[in-house]
Amino acid sequence: MSTIFWRSIMNKTFVYKEINNTDIQAELFPVEQENAPIIVYIHGGGLIWGTRNDINQEQVKLYNDHGYHVLSIAYRLAPETKLPEIISDIQDALSWVKEELPKHLDYNTNKVIVVGNSAGGYLALMTGTFALKPTAIISFYGYGNILGDWYSTPSTHFNKMPKVNEALAKQLIRPNQVAEAPITARYAIYLYCRQQGVWLDYVTDPTETTKEDLLAFCPVNQVDADYPPTLLLHGDADEDVPYEESVQMLEALKHNEVKSNLITIPNGKHQFDENMNDDVVKSSFEEIFDFLKEI
Repeated sequence: MSTIFWRSIMNKTFVYKEINNTDIQAELFPVEQENAPIIVYIHGGGLIWGTRNDINQEQVKLYNDHGYHVLSIAYRLAPETKLPEIISDIQDALSWVKEELPKHLDYNTNKVIVVGNSAGGYLALMTGTFALKPTAIISFYGYGNILGDWYSTPSTHFNKMPKVNEALAKQLIRPNQVAEAPITARYAIYLYCRQQGVWLDYVTDPTETTKEDLLAFCPVNQVDADYPPTLLLHGDADEDVPYEESVQMLEALKHNEVKSNLITIPNGKHQFDENMNDDVVKSSFEEIFDFLKEI
């Protein structure tokens, strides 16, 4: 066992970035195997809530059992932090994985897989547009277009829920930037955004950002031949992120001849993968590992 590797057998918390008096952390779930590939996991939460510990522990075990280290990362959250800075956190996380993590962990630097769900799936898809790209991307019910109508118009689904007024939503916004927050402290902000169709206004600065500027943050418009191999998973009954988002992303990937596929979960809702005992979910994870074997 190498002198580097023995330090990583236990789970470990790292600070991968410090900015504006905010520590942005990552949680490592390692395997006892040298030169193993690594999964960088990005949590969901509408870009508004979430923590590095939100990753499903059954999924961590499954990834570990298949020989993958797992690094679950935090990032600064909206609306205190706007989208360009959130994206910069993800870029810095990948740079840290490449430059600093090898000092602590013996992993295969040629096999860095980015996995994300929902808003984390969106951020995972954004990594394919970076100069420093991952080896492959796995997006669970992510989205590629923040300029779509679904993003900026009131949601029928969310308007069936108790109404959130603007005063409550703004009361939950903190005076300083925050890198992690539980859903219980922030969900009302997201619900207000979706009910009013103002999500885009809360994650970007509408006074400083034009539609043309935002195209750079739409992965579906940024795919080219150098985009990493990508696997999309989406339920066709998702009432939060439309299934069509993954369909359109697949079309863009195929158009540019990027190795890609879409696993459709029949009647699958948002967060379908939380039920790890479901046979369809189990099968979808086997397809993930088959896809990664070919990378």
